[in-house]
Amino acid sequence: MIEVKIPTVGESITEVTISQWTKQDGDYVEMDEVICELESDKATFELNAESAGILSIKVEEGETIEIGTVVCTIDDSAAKGASASEATPAAKSAEPAAAPASSGGKTGEIYEMIVPTVGESITEVTVGSWVKEDGDMVELDEIIAEIESDKATFELTAEARGILQIVAQEGDTIEIGGMICKIEVVEGAAPAAKTAASTPAATASDEGNYAAGHPSPAAAKILAEKGIDASQVKGTGKDGRITKEDAEAAQKVAPAPKKEAPKAAAAPVAPSLGGSREQTRKKLTPLRKTVSRRLVSVKNETAMLTTFNEVDMKPIMDLRKKYKDAFKDKYEVGLGFMSFFIKASCMALQEWPAVNAQIDGDEIVYNDYCDVSIAVSAPKGLVVPVIRNAESLSFNQVESEVVRLAVKARDNKLSIDEMQGGTFTVTNGGIFGSMLSTPIINAPQSAILGMHNIVERPVAINGQVEIRPIMYLALSYDHRIIDGRESVSFLVRLKQLLEDPARLMLGI
Repeated sequence: MIEVKIPTVGESITEVTISQWTKQDGDYVEMDEVICELESDKATFELNAESAGILSIKVEEGETIEIGTVVCTIDDSAAKGASASEATPAAKSAEPAAAPASSGGKTGEIYEMIVPTVGESITEVTVGSWVKEDGDMVELDEIIAEIESDKATFELTAEARGILQIVAQEGDTIEIGGMICKIEVVEGAAPAAKTAASTPAATASDEGNYAAGHPSPAAAKILAEKGIDASQVKGTGKDGRITKEDAEAAQKVAPAPKKEAPKAAAAPVAPSLGGSREQTRKKLTPLRKTVSRRLVSVKNETAMLTTFNEVDMKPIMDLRKKYKDAFKDKYEVGLGFMSFFIKASCMALQEWPAVNAQIDGDEIVYNDYCDVSIAVSAPKGLVVPVIRNAESLSFNQVESEVVRLAVKARDNKLSIDEMQGGTFTVTNGGIFGSMLSTPIINAPQSAILGMHNIVERPVAINGQVEIRPIMYLALSYDHRIIDGRESVSFLVRLKQLLEDPARLMLGI
């Protein structure tokens, strides 16, 4: 019996959340096959089977556990293709009684299915959706429904072959051990009478595939968080199944305007104030919980202060306008603003090393390199991948890294290594229209630069009022390490480099 434990996935990561089991309890798994998806506060990664055998799940979806915890076991002595319930001596398979048992009972018997135990702390579940309809013919181990708890979504499989009789309807909440449906056991082909009596919808369901238009548990969770109905999403998975990627790419369709019911002409009623009074509740994702905890911790444990300055963006905009086409033709990447800000930040960080430092216990750690974190808005929340040794990269290399990391972040494919070790962060709220903000430090770093939108404003140039494209800059910093002189001087140097980009090229 092999015990599969949560591996070490990063120096600062002490716990992870079980996002999704890709295999079910009792399934046969191959060595190195992906069996589970794990989430930390920084990234999502996969857990592989350490041996071939029968899987036994110990930790349910949605649970948060520490590094080193046993999440499942694998019976490596089990024969290939066998399930946990079928691992009996070969002699038993030859017994006459074995055949009826494979379908849950004898023909004509009514098999009562109860809600199985899905976790130690879970006492009740809700019927999320029925994959099969009442009166449908179901096969042994075929998925017939999805049940939901406060922690995760589970698939319910048929425990016998026969005609389904639904007891609990969609939306009903039932206790663990409560009856959810019955199955009239059938051997061989389905009875003609039952088949003929089926409705057109049921017949279509039998002839087609239940997976069509049906979301996987992970996809259902994402759609629920977005408030999107599965019927509005086209599945690209096997047999039309809605995959996790389909759910992440789905956009909510605006509901059709509701028709008001005609008012009765009887007694006068109180005037309606109009507008919706509905509320929607969504559970915090593991990533959102961790980000919330860390941001509050930074506010409470650092002496955070923010200083501001403004930059005339005309020189950079003129330079981009003149060379952007030639730059794109040569390097096959666009010339954006981020490369100017990152290169200018690296020069300023090397001149004011305290802004690039961090506190470690009773010591201040100064870094002679610039690993710049860039804030990216991803489907699951804000993430900050790192551009390594940005001070040694050219403009086109910086732009390529920005694009590469942003694409991986939006596809939820960032690795742990790509998220760790930044020494300074740049965040651009201007792309969303922000005029001014006070960004929160990305611990254990000591400073973060906030970019904002570019707005034409009247400014004095050589004694004359001119209209210039101006951007406000904000530097939030930890006053325990960085003094006012250093923080203000850093922003002044940044302003100087950005308003005269030739200095960036010459390194002066």
